[in-house]
Amino acid sequence: MHPVKTPAPFWTRWLQVVTLAVMGFGLLLVLFPQLTREGFSLLVYGNTASIAAFDPKAVEYISLVHAVLGAVMVGWGTALLLVVRGPFASGAMEGWHIVAVSVAVWFVPDTLFSWWSGFWQNAVLNLVFVILFTIPLAASYKTFRAAPT
Repeated sequence: MHPVKTPAPFWTRWLQVVTLAVMGFGLLLVLFPQLTREGFSLLVYGNTASIAAFDPKAVEYISLVHAVLGAVMVGWGTALLLVVRGPFASGAMEGWHIVAVSVAVWFVPDTLFSWWSGFWQNAVLNLVFVILFTIPLAASYKTFRAAPT
């Protein structure tokens, strides 16, 4: 029996930090609705007050959507963290696949829709996150490919 190769601890820690950042960002969306609206208003419209100037019902709904998005991010981040700390860290190819596929399945439709709908700023934000995930995934790929099946 061949010993299982595991990724360098550096890459596992990197993915843990990025995943915790995803979860932290999600919590920010849930716990700080005004800050979230102002941040996205600045990102999309170039100033912090644009969303606040919308109809109050629209602002209320935007806050709900941000909170739901944030909660989903916390849930996804929790699942990713468990995978990174478990199967990924122990060298199971399934761990690498789960992280890579879930990031791709989020990134592609979210980014395409952002570009298509004219909110390229969100696509740029997505690009930052996907790069932070891609670096350790690319760096550890050979380790996982070299692992016995």
